[in-house]
Amino acid sequence: MSIASRNPTSGARTDPRADGTLLRASVTLLVVGWVLLFVTNEVLHPGGGATFEATFANYAASRDWAAVHLGEFAGKGLYFGGLLVLLFALAVREGPARLSTFFGAISAGVTLVLAGILDAVDGVALKQAVDAWASAPAAQKATSYASVLTVRWLEWGTNSYQNFMWGLTLLLVATTIVITARITRPIGYLMGLSGLVWLVLGWLVGTRGFTSANNLPQYAIFGLTTAWIIWLLVSAVLRKEPPVRAAPASN
Repeated sequence: MSIASRNPTSGARTDPRADGTLLRASVTLLVVGWVLLFVTNEVLHPGGGATFEATFANYAASRDWAAVHLGEFAGKGLYFGGLLVLLFALAVREGPARLSTFFGAISAGVTLVLAGILDAVDGVALKQAVDAWASAPAAQKATSYASVLTVRWLEWGTNSYQNFMWGLTLLLVATTIVITARITRPIGYLMGLSGLVWLVLGWLVGTRGFTSANNLPQYAIFGLTTAWIIWLLVSAVLRKEPPVRAAPASN
């Protein structure tokens, strides 16, 4: 036992549970971020077509493309902010979980940077490319279309590596949860499983692009993530704070 844990006046945290205030802040960020991601990706984002040409035509016709992708990036920012606050709530200061906490925080930052690059490529560069292709004269259609495909492939690559880092982040945060048990371990197991599926999705996008093969892992990610966020929300709401001990009277 360390000196800090023996001395109640040292300022060290001895409660084996997560910090309640930070836990509730984390859940709030995660819930709002996940809902915003669902709305921007599944409700507001223009759908694809049966061919590349039909898909790009749908994108070119969109009038709120930039706003949708800005909202998508904001959702990711809230989501990863929630994961970072969750790591602070776990308050790991010693032991093996310090490594998973440290690298989890770095991985979350790297993932958010990749997410920003992805939304810049998708939300700005791709939109400019499809607009130029849609309005190009017949003689320049082929050249413009080649430019659109180049941006699309760049989007695939960025998306793939974002997914890899997303999965790694969840695996590291899940490891911290399981090791410390400051919140119920099954949340960590679900989070870790969703992280593994993110890795699978990263591989599929990197090797095949956006195809129907991605549907199953995407459904799995949505279900698993929704499950562990709801479980975390319930845990935060039902969490009982330990009784506060009165300070000894001074002479």
